[in-house]
Amino acid sequence: GAEREISIVIPMHADSPAPRILRQAGGAQAWVAKRYEAAAHEWAAKLDRVTVRLPGDAAELALTLRAQLGFILVNRDSGGVQPGSRSYERSWIRDGALTSSALLRLGHPEAAREFLDWFAPYLYADGKVPCCVDARGSDPVAEHDSGGEFLFLLAEVVRYTGDASIARRHWPAAQRVVAYYDSLRQTTRTAEFRVADKAHFFGLLPPSISHEGYSAKPMHSYWDDLFALRGFHDAVYLAEVMGDGPARKRFSAIHDEFERELIASVRASMRKHSIPYVPGCADLGDFDATSTSIALSPVEAPLPDTALRATFARYDRFFRAREEGREKWEAFTPYELRNVGALVHLGQRERAHEMLRWFMAQRTPQGWRQWAEVVWNAPKEPHFIGDLPHTWVGSDFARSLLDCFAYVHGRDSSLVVAAGATRAWFQAEGSEVRDLPTPFGPLDLKLGNDQGRLTVTIAGLEHVPRGGVSVRAPWPVGTRAVEVNGQRVPLDTDGAAVVRILPARVVAVSER
Repeated sequence: GAEREISIVIPMHADSPAPRILRQAGGAQAWVAKRYEAAAHEWAAKLDRVTVRLPGDAAELALTLRAQLGFILVNRDSGGVQPGSRSYERSWIRDGALTSSALLRLGHPEAAREFLDWFAPYLYADGKVPCCVDARGSDPVAEHDSGGEFLFLLAEVVRYTGDASIARRHWPAAQRVVAYYDSLRQTTRTAEFRVADKAHFFGLLPPSISHEGYSAKPMHSYWDDLFALRGFHDAVYLAEVMGDGPARKRFSAIHDEFERELIASVRASMRKHSIPYVPGCADLGDFDATSTSIALSPVEAPLPDTALRATFARYDRFFRAREEGREKWEAFTPYELRNVGALVHLGQRERAHEMLRWFMAQRTPQGWRQWAEVVWNAPKEPHFIGDLPHTWVGSDFARSLLDCFAYVHGRDSSLVVAAGATRAWFQAEGSEVRDLPTPFGPLDLKLGNDQGRLTVTIAGLEHVPRGGVSVRAPWPVGTRAVEVNGQRVPLDTDGAAVVRILPARVVAVSER
């Protein structure tokens, strides 16, 4: 009935010293305790660069966010950002770019920069960006989202660090990527694609298998085109950083033309397939809200608003049926967590959190605060689960939750805050986020109430964005104005108060 504790030290790195047996009385125990304390301190320093505090049951969201950051850092291999370390022991630019976006927003710019510098040498001379890299080198399979993701990654690192030298270092590669992308879109801008039965393909990138659903047969995937649009947008930004006027003018013209033709294609595909929602690909008119979600973030594509809302209304109907047991399901991939962020961007915060609660119940094991790539309705049956934890999924959760506090709206150069905050976050003890990185400097945000009136306190930032700080708290129904530092400010058509001077204390005004 006795017990004995034995500590085992295993070298994890090539330069780790060989373990030795400490024989003196209490020597081993003291040595292990000291190393454990040092490791805990080191991890706390990594995981607590951004403070997120939420009240009551919502505190589990903050703890799960912290866990995702830890898992992402553990899954890194050298500079490579990986979605896992078992089934997916390789680095995709797709996963890595979006995961790096989460890393930047959680205070780890060095990890994102290291991934950028590590991946860039694998680009092809003609500007083609490989979909992934592993121990064998770069994968030559053509997945046309890759170029946009590389440009997005580069621009995000420059935006969040403010380091123009990073742009200079990768500017030649960025220009080649844009040229390669431009050559791809030209393949569908010919007379062949002006005829009626192919007009909905006009101006799009060629078919590819970047979307796993099209692995059997390449399709004109809007996932590819949306990331290409984001890439062209970021190329314009990078040209501005570089002070390269001719490149900026050229890239702006490409972006604007591609955007017009992409929107026209989406409309034409909807007509051709007689659908009210944004299709996953032009060929099939298929429904895929989880892919379409990137149109809202990070792409900010000006797709028809009615089509976007119809897309997520249909997803909501499916989700409710699955949640309530009316829709039988065998498995799902938690990439669907992106849709939580999409609903926040669409102003549907309450529904976003209802979905989020269901997704939180799908973590396994619950105490580990992690998701597998594939979640099964019968978890004890043997099935493929991908990696557990799967940190591209984890980054989708992180980006969606962070959007509840703050996200950049590039179209009007504003910072949107509290768009996903629920009324429960404004309890007496309130909620807060401190030192949250943004392209405008670290943000401090507090949510609370003053004798029952919702309050939002905004501080930090090195400069106020050109479009101001758009405060979209869950104001009481009928609220038409708020007080900003004691001055009455009307809400705009989105129910937001625009703040242009910081620090600011925004308080709901009772309408009588």
